Amino acid sequence: MPDAGVPHRTGLDKSGRSLLSSPFYMSFLIPIFTFVLIIISVLLVLVVLAQKTKDGGMGAALGGGVTESAFGADTGNVLSKTTIKLTIAFFVICFALYVGEIHMRKVAADTAAVALPTLASPAPAKATGSNPGPTLAIPAPVKAPADAKKP
Repeated sequence: MPDAGVPHRTGLDKSGRSLLSSPFYMSFLIPIFTFVLIIISVLLVLVVLAQKTKDGGMGAALGGGVTESAFGADTGNVLSKTTIKLTIAFFVICFALYVGEIHMRKVAADTAAVALPTLASPAPAKATGSNPGPTLAIPAPVKAPADAKKP
């Protein structure tokens, strides 16, 4: 039988939310997903440019023969499958980033509503006609001593 005073790891914080949905974990995961999205984007561009087109195109300009020697005779099939997998990964990570940003904004709005109380500001003092306001003091220029040698 567990002790009543010992906390247990249930995966929930004190408010009953999942620990993975806390702002700390989301603020840690969003930059990682963004970095992975950038890497996938660069790889996707490179894989698409490495593919051969019917009339040569950029695939031939980037060394279409090199891809055939690297992947064998079935180069088009390998590059097509890689393009499909990278595209699926791109859209899944984009959707995950979208949901994560929505969650972060919701948590920020919830915590901002209870974070600071509203304070009443004091009434402004009545301005008098004789008060010109603050003045700016400009220092006088410094004069050289009279006994200084002249060339």
